[in-house]
Amino acid sequence: MNRINRFQCASLDGLSAKVISVETSFTKGLPAFSVVGLASSDIQESKERVKASLITNDFSFPPLKITVNLSPSDIKKSGTHFDLPIALLIALNQADIEDSDMFVFGELGLDGKIKSSSMLFPLILSLKEQGLIKKAIVPKESLFHLRHISDIEFIAVDYLAQAIEIIATNSTDRESISYDYDAQKVFINSEEFFYKEEYINDFYDIKGQNIAKRASLIASVGMHNFLMQGSPGCGKSMVAKRLCDILPPLSKNEILSIAKHKFLDGITPDFSPKREIRSPHHTATSASIFGGGSTNARIGEVALANHGILFFDELPHFAKPLLEALREPLQDRKVNISRVNSKIVYDADLMFVGAMNPCPCGNLLSKVNKCRCSDIEIKRYKNRLSDPFLDRIDIFVTMQEISPDDKSDITSKDMHHKVIETFKLQKARGQDRLNGKLKESEIEEFCILSDDASKILESGIAKFGLTHRSIASIKKVSRSIADINGNRLIEKKDILEALSYRKRG
Repeated sequence: MNRINRFQCASLDGLSAKVISVETSFTKGLPAFSVVGLASSDIQESKERVKASLITNDFSFPPLKITVNLSPSDIKKSGTHFDLPIALLIALNQADIEDSDMFVFGELGLDGKIKSSSMLFPLILSLKEQGLIKKAIVPKESLFHLRHISDIEFIAVDYLAQAIEIIATNSTDRESISYDYDAQKVFINSEEFFYKEEYINDFYDIKGQNIAKRASLIASVGMHNFLMQGSPGCGKSMVAKRLCDILPPLSKNEILSIAKHKFLDGITPDFSPKREIRSPHHTATSASIFGGGSTNARIGEVALANHGILFFDELPHFAKPLLEALREPLQDRKVNISRVNSKIVYDADLMFVGAMNPCPCGNLLSKVNKCRCSDIEIKRYKNRLSDPFLDRIDIFVTMQEISPDDKSDITSKDMHHKVIETFKLQKARGQDRLNGKLKESEIEEFCILSDDASKILESGIAKFGLTHRSIASIKKVSRSIADINGNRLIEKKDILEALSYRKRG
């Protein structure tokens, strides 16, 4: 009688893992070995790795017609981690496998050594997020990264023979991996949040620019989109590079999400509870910014900046179609990549930071250097940024020229501590999102104005002709200012300061 055994494995479809059942059939006939079920070339190559590893470990290859089926057959599968489940099913073809729901992952060396792959972490994390995995056989070397994923029982193996013995004897020697981050912690409503006090680039190094520093603090508190304008050398890039050190703490799920995106980009993450800053050059292509590819969509800079900062220096020099395409992730916090063979959605919950000169030569606001640009050139330069794009920026700051009297007045550590205090306030209010990312219904719930503040906002709407999106932006910024000032309601002073950060002209 033909015996059919199976294990569970998985394949990535964009960022989401799909459960794949690996099953084998052994029938009489001319010896053959085939893999069916839309398997990619790296899975087809596994046949040779499986044969070699079984033979070198003294396991006889059965003289039968072997068919390996990857089900469901209408999903394209890829990855070298299918080697181990295939080899185990062949080696144990005469045994009854009791735990057929066991997940098995691993690439095989020709000597039977079980190796890890960069896809294991995104796969297992996605399965865990979907509630589909409780236990798995994994390469021992992969535990260095997989230990960050909790609530999964891992059986770590080094060699094929070891894995075969574990399955054959139904070993229960499993361990639940936990990891304690080497960082400061904040406990809010029984949830842990992590941050690091590392300030390689310190705001104390920036002399003067008190308005820009204040705006940086407000932007960091709520992860508000932030645009700086000023003459060359006034410190715009210095401010942007220091922002990532003072951003709010991260939850464990956010740390894992950042790590998953890095793995998908081929980068080995350090799992540091620190938000990323991505700063692509203005000559970067749309595919490198948003992700893309002719057949399989790849991750881009916007997705890699998830939970961190996307910094565009020399903002007007970026291609206008690229800036217009950025409106979607700034609004919806998602990136949609559509290709003939794939449609993928990436998370892009980021803080956008831009820097620009006031004119092409940069000297329009200078009191010392004369501007060389004509009115037409200045208008053309500013018209590269459309109003719908600028409407998604919460805070606008015009930076001042450097003066000999400028002093250093605040450190990154002081600013970071203030951000953490306001982070606690936001979470204590019951906010799932930071102020800058609140939805319309949440704005009405959490951004409550005092009577005086309401009158000021109504006056601003009539005077400046504010759009619905601008009004929401002002409320969110004023909520962050009120948190910094320790106000339960948004007061008159808070709303006035928020209005001062709106775009002029």
